[in-house]
Amino acid sequence: MRKNVLLGGVVLGVLLGGAGLVSPAVAEERVCRATMRAVTVDNLRVPSGATCTLVGTKVKGTLKVERGATLVARGIRVEGNVQGENARAVSVLAGSHVKGSVQVKQGGAATVTSSRVDSDIQLDANRRYLKVRSNRVGGSIQVVGNKGGAQIRDNRMKGNLQCKENSPRPTGGGNKVGGNKEDQCRRF
Repeated sequence: MRKNVLLGGVVLGVLLGGAGLVSPAVAEERVCRATMRAVTVDNLRVPSGATCTLVGTKVKGTLKVERGATLVARGIRVEGNVQGENARAVSVLAGSHVKGSVQVKQGGAATVTSSRVDSDIQLDANRRYLKVRSNRVGGSIQVVGNKGGAQIRDNRMKGNLQCKENSPRPTGGGNKVGGNKEDQCRRF
């Protein structure tokens, strides 16, 4: 009898323990349509057409800004990337820290000021004014194929400053670059 109880306990332990191994860990996604203050979330999404204001928010994963949406983020911490594709406007401001990249593509306006970005800032094929000012960047700043004008000033980056195919040409200066200043930004 004792042998059966022991064997039953082992089987039950394997079944219960194994159940934890089988179910995948899923990061929770939160949706923002208003103002969020100093809270911590896994992933955050600004849905199409919405406006989200973040103040001191921590995102443990990725922050996505969807088609026609607006993000205004001040003093945020993002472990992953800030991604905007077809977004109306993306602003990462004043004391924010993004451990990945800030990527704004095929959208409207973008502003990244007085922040730290551990990887790259990529602004690609946007239609409205872009501003990249007074940031510390661990990788490169790439501004390519934009149509609304851009200002790139007083940034420090370990990688390259690359600007091409922008109309009008970007303006700027005072950038400290660990790599190369290229194309339209070579004199910045």
